Amino acid sequence: MNAFEILEDAVAKLIPLSEPHFALLWPIAKQLDLYEYGPSDISIPEKLTSYLDAAIQQRAIGTSIPFVIEDKRTNEIVGCTRFGLIDTGNKVLHIGWTWIAPAVQGTGLNTHVKHLMLNHAFNQLEFEKVEFRIDERNIRSRKAVQKLGAQLEGILRECVYVKNGFKRSSCCYGILKSEWSARS
Repeated sequence: MNAFEILEDAVAKLIPLSEPHFALLWPIAKQLDLYEYGPSDISIPEKLTSYLDAAIQQRAIGTSIPFVIEDKRTNEIVGCTRFGLIDTGNKVLHIGWTWIAPAVQGTGLNTHVKHLMLNHAFNQLEFEKVEFRIDERNIRSRKAVQKLGAQLEGILRECVYVKNGFKRSSCCYGILKSEWSARS
């Protein structure tokens, strides 16, 4: 599995995360409140660095493949995403840890990102299932993965602490390789 491959189409380019990207991500991170739906705190540069360092360490042990997202329409880095919880034995991985600049949210960029990742997971990496875990309250993200063809498989009740100690429930969505192949 090549964790340093660039994925791209006409709109989006996914570049393997590296330390020089950290400074480019801070102006985006400081605009976001990831605590609203997830456990990650990137509210100050040191916490962002820890978050990104952890992703790189996970890549080194084969459990994550982190990327920065470039909007090819402007040639600017606008966020990051990753494959995570990689289970090569069962051929299942997760797509998530995605955050993008507010200026490009709702422009279709994230759909391009997810298509690149799903095609890569199924066709190059030869995984058989891709999963997404989304806060039950995050209707926008839930609708987005449903548009990709992901099926709701269940809800893990009160499984992750987020902002102010709130314990969220996570909706588990999945797409099988056969389902993705039929759509693309």
